[in-house]
Amino acid sequence: MKKVKTTQRKDMRIKPSGRSTDYIPPSFAFGCGFNCTYCYCKRHVPDGVNYYSNIEQILTEIDHHATFATDDKPNQTDDEFITYDIGCNTDIGLHAFKLPLHKIFKFFEDHPRAKASFATKIGYTGYLSLANHNKSPKKIRIRMSLMPQKYSSILESNTAQIIERIEAIDKYIRDGFEVHINFSPVIVTDTWHQDYLELFTLVDKLVVNKDQVKCEVIFLTHNTMKHYHNQGQELPGEDMLWRPDIQEPKKSQYGGTNIRYKHTLKAQYVNEFRSLHNLIIPWNTIRYIF
Repeated sequence: MKKVKTTQRKDMRIKPSGRSTDYIPPSFAFGCGFNCTYCYCKRHVPDGVNYYSNIEQILTEIDHHATFATDDKPNQTDDEFITYDIGCNTDIGLHAFKLPLHKIFKFFEDHPRAKASFATKIGYTGYLSLANHNKSPKKIRIRMSLMPQKYSSILESNTAQIIERIEAIDKYIRDGFEVHINFSPVIVTDTWHQDYLELFTLVDKLVVNKDQVKCEVIFLTHNTMKHYHNQGQELPGEDMLWRPDIQEPKKSQYGGTNIRYKHTLKAQYVNEFRSLHNLIIPWNTIRYIF
């Protein structure tokens, strides 16, 4: 059974990101009801979710930060606004019913400089749309996480089917959200070229508002402790994530050991992904890829 705890958020630091968003603010929750085998959250909260009750304090910190931030705009995260990833440690879409999203979304919608962003692996849900005020300009960005279905079926337990996530893109745009695609994590297998070609073809077929949908691309980073945890729990798909033949260790900023694709190979993989992506869905501008 998932453990649910409500507590006070103590760490109020706002950290620079520069990739998905400009900054990572204090999270409104930590942990996730999904059980994705590659997720770093599970190393810290393996069987539950912590919800933070001091939402107003977190929003006040973001307000102060955004008011005095000196970021140059436009940049790749956004043309106009300073962006904050409010779902870095949880899936906001999955846990929408437990969070005061109406208050959180309204804060960003009304703020003159701040914009919210979060990745999700859910399909279309009314919880998110009921919390959105459908204002212009769009100040809430959903990043829809996609990978080939055969990978997701193994690695992303209990998440929405990939076709459901793709079909949700236009529905969320209709409801006033900005929606991008999050190709993450990109996992290299013996058939990955064909698998991603089929995924891109499906995206091209189903997405209607092509001119509004950009993407980000993040290749897999695994972790030694997560690897041992997965082995101990006999979780499926570890042979896809742990590939010493094409990976190398790298110390994380927190002192642990991360496992990434070898530098020379990754440069090749990035070029191959970009070429295949731009062949099938050139309309889907890549904001960044690493």
